[in-house]
Amino acid sequence: MPVLADLLAALSDGSIEVIDLTAPLSEETPILELPPEFGQTQRFTLSEISRYDDRGPAWYWNNFHTGEHTGTHFDAPNHWVTGQDGASIDAVPVRDLIAPAVVLDVTAEVEADPDFLIEVAHLEAFQETHGPLPAGGWLLCRTGWSSRTSQEDMINNTQTGPASPGMSAACARWVAEESPLQGIGVETVGTDAGAAHSFDPPFPCHAFLLGNDKYGLAQLQNLDRLPPTGAVVIAPPLKIVGGSGSPVRVLALVEG
Repeated sequence: MPVLADLLAALSDGSIEVIDLTAPLSEETPILELPPEFGQTQRFTLSEISRYDDRGPAWYWNNFHTGEHTGTHFDAPNHWVTGQDGASIDAVPVRDLIAPAVVLDVTAEVEADPDFLIEVAHLEAFQETHGPLPAGGWLLCRTGWSSRTSQEDMINNTQTGPASPGMSAACARWVAEESPLQGIGVETVGTDAGAAHSFDPPFPCHAFLLGNDKYGLAQLQNLDRLPPTGAVVIAPPLKIVGGSGSPVRVLALVEG
């Protein structure tokens, strides 16, 4: 069957569009902020090795330094204590790196309330309109948060702590334990809501999904360019031996 030939032809003639869902990775990329008593991730930096000069007359290259969970990144199960016996990022099955996706649009709700939480009822309403969630697929949560590109705006600290949208604990548990999905993708700096430190359990998207051998994608962009159903997401992380996650170039294939 000429399936791959048909795919290449569709990519060539534009009937399948490739959409980049990845945030630019630079020293300005927003990063996670934890309370000062905890270890902190390192902001992305480039250090030049040579640039067509005495250090290397014919080549340009850099060293880079950053954390595994910087920018658009993939959370492996072993990232969280509940999944500590689960897969590290190099052990995530390659078949899971290409998967169908659906997009839940809650931008209007988040515009009215930056602490907005997605509940199971929202996913039930989505399925009533668009059909069942895809087995082994991604739920991408479109919140409009990717328009916030500075550290201050992305974290959105208030008097009570960070304020950003996410899932309720009940919804995270349902996705992890009852849905056929393999994971969620979000526009925020991490997969949990800003106030999730106060939830029961704390950071339920991490606790429930990673504890059930599912995954997270964070800091996505361009979700407004995807249809509610029908997209295919390609999300290959770096194969970091024993790693808990990795920056990732996330692409989506969409029929024109």
